[in-house]
Amino acid sequence: MLDDTDDIHPLFAGASKTTEFKKLRKRIVKFTREAIDQYGMIERDARWLVCLSGGKDSYTLLAVLYELKWRGLLPVDLLACNLDQGQPGFPATVLPEFLQKMGVPHRIEYQDTYSIVMDKVPAGRTYCALCSRLRRGNLYRIAREEGCSAVVLGHHRDDILETFMMNLFHGGRLATMPPKLVNEEGDLFVYRPLAHVAEEDCERFSKAMQYPIIPCDLCGSQDGLQRQQVKAMLDGWEANHPGRRQKMFRALMNARPSHLLDPELFDFDRLSRGEAE
Repeated sequence: MLDDTDDIHPLFAGASKTTEFKKLRKRIVKFTREAIDQYGMIERDARWLVCLSGGKDSYTLLAVLYELKWRGLLPVDLLACNLDQGQPGFPATVLPEFLQKMGVPHRIEYQDTYSIVMDKVPAGRTYCALCSRLRRGNLYRIAREEGCSAVVLGHHRDDILETFMMNLFHGGRLATMPPKLVNEEGDLFVYRPLAHVAEEDCERFSKAMQYPIIPCDLCGSQDGLQRQQVKAMLDGWEANHPGRRQKMFRALMNARPSHLLDPELFDFDRLSRGEAE
């Protein structure tokens, strides 16, 4: 349906007709729908706040959600939102012009959290944690103001795997970004529909569609961040053993509490002989 030039959402206008691109697009749509269904994200007639940074992941997220909605497979209302955090050099007109051209309902919010982060974080420390908390708080507020039941983020498979590794190496816990959670206040869902989608696919898709990418280094992206180190390590493993990332990701979906060491997850004390595992 969407490949008919007379029946296509503007987000897909000019989509490549090559077999390779069609397979890529089909794969992203399949994995996104799989995550939405598997983690129970759909509340009929709900409204989602779809968060856009202007990076490859958020453009892919917006496009695939609209494709699913266009097909009648996502019965929710979508509101795109960009939070302009006041970073020097941020091209403030790019996203509003793009969304207007695409006919996508949206809200652009300006909040100078950049100045707060620069004031509060000591020289030489990373900005990401505080910046993320301030951004999240503003997005929750906007979602409430707009009558949304969920905040939808563009984190993909590789983000989830990297976060798991960071928690493993630096946090001393087995945890990652869940595909679905409820915020601390208990009034909003947070969804990550791209949870099964590879970062490489997001990059290939957004480049093929020639979306106006906004660089992610406007705050002076700091070298040596833990996430960059983990990414480099995973890149090395993937280069030597193609498919390693996907195998590691699948392991997150196949946890066996009885074969870990957390007595809060498995009652070792009451385990008795003769019980089958």
